Order: sequence, then structure tokens, then C-alpha cells
Amino acid sequence: MRGSSVGEWPPAWRSTHQRVAVLGALSGCRDFVSARELHATLTLEGTTVGLTTVYRTLRALEQGGRVDVVRERTGERLYRPRPTDGHRHYLVCRRCGLSRTVDADAVERWADNVAAATGFAEVEHTVELTGICEQCHAVTPS
Repeated sequence: MRGSSVGEWPPAWRSTHQRVAVLGALSGCRDFVSARELHATLTLEGTTVGLTTVYRTLRALEQGGRVDVVRERTGERLYRPRPTDGHRHYLVCRRCGLSRTVDADAVERWADNVAAATGFAEVEHTVELTGICEQCHAVTPS
């Protein structure tokens, strides 16, 4: 999905060639991607950027609310540009990594209600749904 916008950099960060390259590569990803996969893509494209810079850039984008993050079974974090109208919840295939946005209005209402009932502010939540997509399930031996 080239052309997806992740938005402006967090205020404390200045735009550098390497960070712009990471942002461009991330914007070109259709599904969630790891920092290592993103680094490999950049390297194949001939962009010189360190893996540490990729990790730091993704962390800054996460802290700035510019990416959605899910965890793989191994615990590795996977990233995807966040739409400009807010975070999403995804159902992610455990085999191929395909991701689908899911309606999670009930989760959002629940989080708002918990915040209101407890008096907490700036409540955040994480909901991760995984499964086996139709295509991967079809090739599973019986």
C-alpha cells in the first residue's frame, strides 16, 4: 500500500534520511512487518541504515501513535502504519502473517467504561486476535 501516511514525526525527533527511508519502506508494507524484515527490505533497496536505527524509528513512531503493533508468538513486535483516524484491531494469521481489520467497537466502549468507572485517564489497551486464515487452513494436511 504505497502512499499510506504514517503522519508527522514525534516532536522530539528530527527527520533524517534514514528515518525517512524507514517510514517509506513501512508505508509500502501491506501487512505487519518486523524491524528485521524492514531492515532487510531497506538493505535490498540499497539504503544504508542500521538495524538499531530501524528499531529506534519504529519505537518513536509507536510512541507517537503512528503505527499499530502486534506481537508474534515469539514475542517479536510487528508494525503497520496506523490510519489517520485512529488505531485498529486486527486478526492475524499465525502462519502467513496476513492481517485483517476487525470491528472492535465493543472493546472501545468497554475501555471507555472502565476508565470512567475507575477515574483513570489516558487508558490504553491491547487486544490481539490470531488464527489461521482461510488460505493457510485449506493447505493444512488432514
